[in-house]
Amino acid sequence: QFPLGRRLPCDIYWHGVSFHDNNIFSGQVNKFPGMMETVRKITLSRAMRTMKNLFPVEYNFYPQSWILPEELSLFVEEVRTMKDSDPSWKPTFIVKPDGGCQGDGIYLIKDPGDIRLTGSIQSRPAVVQEYICKPLLMDKLKFDIRLYVLLKSLEPLEIYIAKDGLSRFCTEPYQEPTLKNLHQVFMHLTNYSLNIHSGNFIHSDSVNTGSKRTFSSILCRLSSRGADVKKLWSDIISLVIKTIIALTPELKVYYQSDIPAGKPGPTCFQILGFDILLMKNLKPMLLEVNANPSMRIEHEQELSPGVFENVPSPVDEEVKVAVIRDTLRLVDPQKKKRKDTHLSFHTYLLIFPTQFQSLLVGIAGMKDKQHKHHSLKLSLKLKFYLKLGSCQALEQAREGSQEVPEAALPSLCLKQVFPKYAGEFSHLRLVDRVAALFIRFLGVKGTTRLGPTGFRTFIRNCRLSNSNFSMAAVDILYIDITRRWNSVGIEKESGMCLQAFVEAFFCLARRKYKSLPLHEQVLALIEVCECRLAALRRRRLVWGCG
Repeated sequence: QFPLGRRLPCDIYWHGVSFHDNNIFSGQVNKFPGMMETVRKITLSRAMRTMKNLFPVEYNFYPQSWILPEELSLFVEEVRTMKDSDPSWKPTFIVKPDGGCQGDGIYLIKDPGDIRLTGSIQSRPAVVQEYICKPLLMDKLKFDIRLYVLLKSLEPLEIYIAKDGLSRFCTEPYQEPTLKNLHQVFMHLTNYSLNIHSGNFIHSDSVNTGSKRTFSSILCRLSSRGADVKKLWSDIISLVIKTIIALTPELKVYYQSDIPAGKPGPTCFQILGFDILLMKNLKPMLLEVNANPSMRIEHEQELSPGVFENVPSPVDEEVKVAVIRDTLRLVDPQKKKRKDTHLSFHTYLLIFPTQFQSLLVGIAGMKDKQHKHHSLKLSLKLKFYLKLGSCQALEQAREGSQEVPEAALPSLCLKQVFPKYAGEFSHLRLVDRVAALFIRFLGVKGTTRLGPTGFRTFIRNCRLSNSNFSMAAVDILYIDITRRWNSVGIEKESGMCLQAFVEAFFCLARRKYKSLPLHEQVLALIEVCECRLAALRRRRLVWGCG
């Protein structure tokens, strides 16, 4: 442990919360800059809406969402319109605070008028979504799935999915929402941090029973009922890839801000927690994405009133140890330096103390220590070390500084899904290409906002103005869209953010190609811009050669 930091650089830095936990200039960091902001409920909802506008059929796995307070009147109007067109429609909605976690502040409503319009709605914005009333039940209980996804690289995009996950159960038998049971959180909300306080919560030594189980145990039961488990996994993989594709444009803007191209800096990877709900027809629906999923492998057990002890959780250990072990195997920098396929566990790893609130990765030979916030039993740590590889191999590594052969470790639990299936999804990466144009014209390194001069340069270099769309009209477009986006943002910054630029780009595409569907309009304009910018670059090279 290096509570005050380390003088010499390390290969891997394991931060507790975000990329900015410490100033890192080399190696690899287990957090992407901007990830926490990108997966917040409002930002995620906006990104999914943008993709759904482009590809309505492809992005039908995210509940219809409205952003509060800015879209409250729109929410009320759309619900009224839908009820008028279908009087039998009796929806339920779920309200989630933007920055909330562990079920904090979530509540259900039957009517838009039931939204709690307190003074805090302005300071604590929220997302309201259509509640999924017909989930798949197991033992009459509602449950969700926590899947662990490794985003190994942004450029090129590289995604891995853990082959197993967690199934987290409610603790009261499910009934469809009514005015009488809307407040029963143990029936409707699957959050572990809420249900752990229920008297019906069951801690089990088996991964197949209890209030928290492995996802593989659920798949086994579904398979025994005749369900098409292969199709379900395929749908889940598709959901994960499409969600990451929706998030990468914003992430790339943050990335270039903190790690400008052409300058030395760290590379990043990150383990994400995807929360997925299965509908009765086995269609997976995305609930949210967690930037900092809990990696604890124990839970508190009350020995006597007021006296608690941390005890191992077999189901958490089964899933999470493998995820972290194999993440380190995939990002191991020594792999690139060796011609053979052996794996070294002697990569320097710097873990900052804040991460002790979650599971820490043990390095062979590391002595057991206690942290003031969190203590792990020595037996649990030894068990964890044994999970990393065979006892004999680790003993050899500890004593003789030898490498642990890959054969001594379990097979990888992380499955690559991108670029493996890139051919099926590359056509969805339109906003990625729009973001590349946005980043190109940012001008000042380290900024995430496009100024009016940068926007005018983009229009001029791509030759998008004409007699029907003058530069004065360009300025008006910039001012109108930027002012509106800046008025709804939490951080009051000047300039055009990426989401505002995307809206402006879509507006330009509609103006130029009126008869085409939106995704074809956007693709056509992207190709025009890329072609004209490439031609401009060639001309400048010729001029430079004189």
